[in-house]
Amino acid sequence: MTPFNIWWQSVVKYLGFYPETSDQQKIAWVGTLLTGTVKAWDLHRYTTLGDNDTWANYSTDIRTEYFDSREAANAQLKLNQLKYTGDIRAYMTELRALNNYARATGEGLQEKVDMAIPDTILDMRFAHYMGEFADDEGFLQATYQAALQIEKKKALKQAKEQLRGQSGGTGKTDERKKEERKTENLARRKEEQKGTNRTDRPSPWGQPGRWATKEAALKGVPAKENEEFFKDPEGCWHCGQRGHRTYECFARTTRHGTTLPRAPWKAAGATTAETGKRKRSEETDENPGAKQQKITTVETMEDGPRALPIWADDSDQSDF
Repeated sequence: MTPFNIWWQSVVKYLGFYPETSDQQKIAWVGTLLTGTVKAWDLHRYTTLGDNDTWANYSTDIRTEYFDSREAANAQLKLNQLKYTGDIRAYMTELRALNNYARATGEGLQEKVDMAIPDTILDMRFAHYMGEFADDEGFLQATYQAALQIEKKKALKQAKEQLRGQSGGTGKTDERKKEERKTENLARRKEEQKGTNRTDRPSPWGQPGRWATKEAALKGVPAKENEEFFKDPEGCWHCGQRGHRTYECFARTTRHGTTLPRAPWKAAGATTAETGKRKRSEETDENPGAKQQKITTVETMEDGPRALPIWADDSDQSDF
């Protein structure tokens, strides 16, 4: 279909809404729409005929002058080159427009369509429409509906992938993440409730846990605060703060300011004999010399951050 023919069909369709329009008004209005060589043709015609021209003669002469004799052949060529590019509505609109001049029908038309669309659409159409089609319109409608389903499925898949990407790039939905957190919290609570001795378990600071049991760690914590702390799976049940475990808590107060009992001191690698030796030394030493200075250092470090003291070697040079 040539540009002129498309334009002329629009002109005729528009004038059909105004049947009372005179011939001179129609010719004058069309003349204002023309450009280039067609405009020159119109001006020459008006100079020659003037008001004696009629709409019937004008419309016949302009179509004869600019009619493309290869219109059908050009439409047939374009129809063979037409391809589906992901939008079945656009494809069918162009196909029908070209076929108004190409006049392809039957197997010839169906072959052109089948070669232009992807296999996914063909599979969908064959799955839902079995047998031969009664006419070309039924064939085109079946192809159209099959392509719509494929396009909807593709759009849904892209939307789901985008949603997974927005959930953190891990490919996990919010529901799946929630279930995983619930499982992790349940496992941690079971481990906390066992009440096993944690003095042998290394802490992140290189020292063993300081509370032997859960009951010992929670002793002295008001029931109301303990109930509040227990609801936070990431927090310490001893003081309510985050960043450490209940068995390793050395806090002196809860996050609400309640005073807590001091945790029993546990040094890394200390044997029972060594612990008793240090205890007796601390109890009996009355000399405020080097030993007293060392004990003071230990007490100061106990009140400080998690970096726990390293006991001196049990050698002849040791104060203990």
